[in-house]
Amino acid sequence: MEADITSQAVGLASNTDFSLINLFARADIIVKSVIIILLASSIYSWAIIFNKIKLFKKINISSTEFEDKFWKSKSAETVYNNLPSKLEDPMANVFKNSMQAAFKNRSKANLNERISNMLEINVEKEMEKIEKSYTFLATVGSTAPFIGLFGTVWGIMNSFQSIAISRNTSLAIVAPGIAEALFATALGLLAAIPAVIAYNKFNSDSKKYTQKLNNFSKRLLSII
Repeated sequence: MEADITSQAVGLASNTDFSLINLFARADIIVKSVIIILLASSIYSWAIIFNKIKLFKKINISSTEFEDKFWKSKSAETVYNNLPSKLEDPMANVFKNSMQAAFKNRSKANLNERISNMLEINVEKEMEKIEKSYTFLATVGSTAPFIGLFGTVWGIMNSFQSIAISRNTSLAIVAPGIAEALFATALGLLAAIPAVIAYNKFNSDSKKYTQKLNNFSKRLLSII
């Protein structure tokens, strides 16, 4: 009787479909939850990545155009007076908001210092907008492998339980459970690696753009 049960188990295992969909379908609720979390994190990470790629491309072009236009103008006041009410370029926003705040006080005393302070504050504000969602990428990059590892450990525990129940250590019995477990680890790495690479790339791009805004601020102060 026991031999029949064992042979049936081996036969079923040998015919097991190891496709990703079936691995997910066979997994228990814990491993399924891990897989869903990792898939959702990966999808959202890629959405952030594509959004930031478009953003940096856009602001680098628009800031270069604004800077060229600014230095070709007669004065900072002329550029300020001709700015539209709604701006999307961070450099133009830094300039407009800083000048606007400085000129609220009609007194020309300490004008340069007021503009310098406002430029610094507005650069920080614009960079906060640009760097939004960086924390999510960093979190996925650092935690996704461990979440996947948790799913793997849990899946392997279930595999050992299956071995104990079937009283058979054949690879055909163990393989399906191990495959489900390793699937979670693979997804963890799949989510983490692009997130880490993107975070480092965007962090570098942010530093370069911050330097660009700071250089513009210094040059602006030198002509006021």
